Amino acid sequence: MNQRELLRYVTTTLDRLTVPYMLVGSFAGYVYGEPRLTHDIDLVLDLPMAVVPLFCAAFPAPDFYLSEPAVRDAVRSRFQFNILHLTSGNKVDCVLPRNDEWGRTQLSRRRRQHILDDLEAYLAAPEDVILGKLWYYSDGGSEKHLRDIAGILRTSADQVNRADVTAWATKLGYLDVWERVQKSVDDPNHPKV
Repeated sequence: MNQRELLRYVTTTLDRLTVPYMLVGSFAGYVYGEPRLTHDIDLVLDLPMAVVPLFCAAFPAPDFYLSEPAVRDAVRSRFQFNILHLTSGNKVDCVLPRNDEWGRTQLSRRRRQHILDDLEAYLAAPEDVILGKLWYYSDGGSEKHLRDIAGILRTSADQVNRADVTAWATKLGYLDVWERVQKSVDDPNHPKV
């Protein structure tokens, strides 16, 4: 199962189970920005505990590795878990929404759109993709997240509400980094990220 087939399988399963979800991370950055090789699919999903058994049953061994106890722990703690397709090694990182104001609003801002030629799915709003990348950059320091943000600003500038990102970046403590990325895109004399 290649990455596109896995993406189709996962989003179709989530739609069938009516689990609210949205694509985030590198894949969403690719849709709004510039292509970058990624080895996994990142999703934010609001998985209710009552749906966990049905969800886990949709990813059976030996094709998949998915630990139901890990899923239950992630739902309880609002953390994350992984789905691994064993033959291909393709992986889905499933993240529960953060338990803060931003985390509670993300799913309400998602957009259903064509993400591949023949696949429609929910995608995080570009503002939330940017905020997520600011969060990951602040957590791990990888410059790839800043390059992804710059790519989104160059490619989808008309879709990004910068004032909204600025307001959230201020609340979340990412304003300095956000301003630096904007300058790298807007000011030809500023060093590029």
